[in-house]
Amino acid sequence: MAAPLEVDVLVIGTGEGGTTAAQKCAKAGRRVAIVDFRPYGGTCALRGCDPKKVLIGAAETVAHSRQLVGHGIAAPATIDWPALMRFKHSFTDKVPAGREASLQKAGVATYHGTAQFIDAHTVQIGDQQLRAQQFILATGAQPRPLHIPGEEFLLDSTAFLDLPELPADMTFIGGGYIAFEFAHLVARCGVKARIVHRGARPLEQFDADVVEHLVTASREAGIEILLNTAVLGIERLPDGRLQLRAESAGQPLTLTTAQAVHAAGREPALQALALEKAGVAYGPKGIAVNEYLQSTSRPEVYAIGDAADSGLPLTPVAAKAAFVAASNLLKGNHTPVDYGVVPTTVFAHPPLAAVGLTEAEATAQGKQFKVKHEVTTEWFTARRLREPVSAYKVLIEEETDLVLGAHLLGPHAEEVINIFAVAMHTQLPARELQKLLFAYPTSASDIVYML
Repeated sequence: MAAPLEVDVLVIGTGEGGTTAAQKCAKAGRRVAIVDFRPYGGTCALRGCDPKKVLIGAAETVAHSRQLVGHGIAAPATIDWPALMRFKHSFTDKVPAGREASLQKAGVATYHGTAQFIDAHTVQIGDQQLRAQQFILATGAQPRPLHIPGEEFLLDSTAFLDLPELPADMTFIGGGYIAFEFAHLVARCGVKARIVHRGARPLEQFDADVVEHLVTASREAGIEILLNTAVLGIERLPDGRLQLRAESAGQPLTLTTAQAVHAAGREPALQALALEKAGVAYGPKGIAVNEYLQSTSRPEVYAIGDAADSGLPLTPVAAKAAFVAASNLLKGNHTPVDYGVVPTTVFAHPPLAAVGLTEAEATAQGKQFKVKHEVTTEWFTARRLREPVSAYKVLIEEETDLVLGAHLLGPHAEEVINIFAVAMHTQLPARELQKLLFAYPTSASDIVYML
């Protein structure tokens, strides 16, 4: 075998984080290589955020038209799934070649295949070996194994987003972002959707009261939600349908479905790297890193995004981590990572958005705060669209008058939450935020009534 090719920095993973880090290192004059066993572009651009949002856009149109039938709309819109998938592909198909070309233009050497460490500084990629002085690991995440019989019959999110057609009914195993977003999507396509969650309540990282409003909206949209229900096994029936063996509140339960989707969480995609051969320590949440995103066990290695045990598993978080990690790698550890205020959204219908502390978290931290919580279905913003469920909860610290957390469910919540994030980042007191003049009538103009 030929001698390994030498580079200064090897980046593993071509998502937003890996690409950003590789380009920054190349711009600084380092010899940089990047590798991915999948098409270049990462989860968000190819198999997650972007294609999902394209599909959900059509579902939102259907939902709004249904809500306004008899109120100016004569008949609801319907989704042409094959045509919608072609539209989605117009966004995703061009990404891999474009991403690779942009990396090459930046001076980054590109490789395809599974990278596996064979020692502390060398990786094997097919028949090629690369030797690097430093590494940035940005491998993303993958579905977490359920360790139940028959889980091979489940679709993962990637397969779901490439379905050529939809069945009459689908079951989503899990109670997080993926389950709710996909269930709301297919429900607007005429599919009978079911969510099966082993916990007492879904979307556990969000405020419980606001989540309960979303559960109500979901059920009103025709989505069946089974809580405290664990799927124990899956088998294929002679007619092609799936049978799910489950347990609900201690009692056996059997469910059948045309297709079932794994929506029960993801884990860092690290197993294929053979990190033990490089002496890189990692756990269920990712590679153990310090405040500079440097491996605590191997100083030559940095990890970002879902590959690291630092920060929320969100694309903007990975992009910010990429800048920090690359800067620390290039200049020596000088900038500790600070993710600051991170808003997030569940793109159901209506969308659920949050930033900051939940009421339970603020209470556990001993904060003294006041709570503004109201159902807003009769507010103009929701009523003009005949939104069946709309609500908010805002936490304001009593001593400082600062917003501790905001939780929104309703039209354009995914946009309005960013204004709360800006206020929290700049430590703008609630009374000052309330004084701002917003364009009217807009969803943002409702903020003054939430404070």
